[in-house]
Amino acid sequence: MGILKTAIIGAAVYAGVKYITKKDPVTGQSIVDELLDRAPQWADKAKGYAEDLKTRASNAAEDLAR
Repeated sequence: MGILKTAIIGAAVYAGVKYITKKDPVTGQSIVDELLDRAPQWADKAKGYAEDLKTRASNAAEDLAR
């Protein structure tokens, strides 16, 4: 039973990797390529959210200190 379970999980992982690395015939990019292209934008957005959260936390701390 264990070897069958391992074989099924391995086949699923293989199919998933094959799917996300398959090139789109129209754009010529895979899902991984698109994610890698968008990663810097997401990092910049995350930094902006982090700064906003820090300012909100400091403002809340100042309000509580009063």
